[in-house]
Amino acid sequence: MPGVRHRALLSVEGRKVGAMTTSVQITFDSPNPARTARFWAAVLGYVVQPPPPGFDSWPAALQSWGVPEDQWDSASALVDPDGAGPRVFIQKVPEPKTAKNRVHLDVNVGGGHEVPFDERKATVTKEVDRLVGLGATRLYENDQTYGYCVVMQDPDGNEFCLQ
Repeated sequence: MPGVRHRALLSVEGRKVGAMTTSVQITFDSPNPARTARFWAAVLGYVVQPPPPGFDSWPAALQSWGVPEDQWDSASALVDPDGAGPRVFIQKVPEPKTAKNRVHLDVNVGGGHEVPFDERKATVTKEVDRLVGLGATRLYENDQTYGYCVVMQDPDGNEFCLQ
């Protein structure tokens, strides 16, 4: 609806610090949206978006809407089960990723700066191992004065940081 502003809480390291006046959706390009959706759902604690009311499955909804079956794998989406985080949309593209991301996600798993460094690092390391088991690639460790993180890639080669 034009002119309508939505308010979403903004958080920094888990603390509510204000409100955004416009909500956002994060979009990924992928050759395999269903696989990418499962990966990011596991990373973020999200769920694959359920079918709309009145449908018991996405195939039933897509068929009802007249979407050709060969296009049923053209997209997927994730939602925060608590409704607090942004929706993640994954759209099918034929071309592979060819360059470094200009924007990436920082996934905060370590607990923030109030958690002792060794404990944060151990938590991040454990999560790195879990995500590698789900298809991620560990690229390198980044231990800077402003924080510790591990730079990784999702199964499609999109960079993200665990911190």
